[in-house]
Amino acid sequence: MSALVWTAVGSLAAWLWLLLGQGFFWRTDLRLPPRGEPETWPFVCVVVPARDEAAVLPESLPSLLAQEYPGRAEVFLVDDGSSDGTGELARELGRRHGGLPLTVGSPGEPPAGWTGKLWAVRHGMGLARARAPEYLLLTDADIAHAPDSLRELVASAEAGGFDLVSQMARLRVESVWERLVVPAFVYFFSQLYPFRWIAVQGSRTAAAAGGCVLLRATAAERARIPDAVRQSVIDDVAMARAVKDSGGHIWLGLAERVDSVRPYPRLHDLWRMVSRSAYAQLRHSPLVLAGTVAGLALVYLVPPVALVAGLVTGAPVVSLAGGLAWLIMTGTYLPMLRHYRQPLPLAPLLPVTALLYLFMTVDSAVQHYRGRGAAWKGRTYARPDTASEQR
Repeated sequence: MSALVWTAVGSLAAWLWLLLGQGFFWRTDLRLPPRGEPETWPFVCVVVPARDEAAVLPESLPSLLAQEYPGRAEVFLVDDGSSDGTGELARELGRRHGGLPLTVGSPGEPPAGWTGKLWAVRHGMGLARARAPEYLLLTDADIAHAPDSLRELVASAEAGGFDLVSQMARLRVESVWERLVVPAFVYFFSQLYPFRWIAVQGSRTAAAAGGCVLLRATAAERARIPDAVRQSVIDDVAMARAVKDSGGHIWLGLAERVDSVRPYPRLHDLWRMVSRSAYAQLRHSPLVLAGTVAGLALVYLVPPVALVAGLVTGAPVVSLAGGLAWLIMTGTYLPMLRHYRQPLPLAPLLPVTALLYLFMTVDSAVQHYRGRGAAWKGRTYARPDTASEQR
């Protein structure tokens, strides 16, 4: 058999394994676990790290202040060195909308060894701990919550005995590039971290979605959150791993009423979002990068290429294997497009999106070795092996 035949068959075998052996990652029916009404609603503190978020706060912060939660709850927004008036705008929104008590604080510049976001989270958690809450809701400044979001999260954690309950917020999909890239981002994430495996105690799979994480306060102390993950650029996954490794029970699923209001209208915006952390995801390893590029090519690029090459060269085995692999790929992507209410004809274009992600990942490595590290909102996080200093 020729190398082309082996490659096409190998791609088909990879897709058969992904279809059946990777925790049914492609299914999108995993929502909040069954929940009831606790006898006593626990006290919750909401911590919101915010850096230059004045553009999105008018949509997100009022949704937190308006939470219809039967128990006691407070909101702590941490202004992480913003230059656009984020802190003052938050105070004004609190005065205007009322609702849950709001405290706005500022931690100052983070010391060496801390990412800015996690330093802000640490400050917010410190303010919250003075109130002795039973739960902490860690949510990003661009996340808008339905009025019953906090109630549903707490009810699920209490009913299921979870130490961490996280929801993957529905990201914005309005521009052409958002439609092409965003659903695939969640699809790829769930492929790396199958949601069904995350909730299995004793499994090695752990992940969370940083935009919406409900964390039991005792579990945070046991796992030393956020100090234990202070250098992590991908802080949500690191946090979930720390909680699970310390004996915690965690859960992650897709959200229905938790939405990101942050726009990514241009490809450049989405490129920065992905490339700033892609190489960190690969542990800054050239070997893992090479394997990832080869894997992306085999799984996502070979099927359409094999189909066309087989038809052109008259190699039916190649075209059949490539066509079947592409068909499985397309079929597994359809549920995610339905979840995002996107046109289903976008599904066969997944190889194009995968090629974009391949370039983004390589670019992330290039920026890393040029000394630019993971850049976000005016901060650059250096390599972990150089003390993760911020410049």
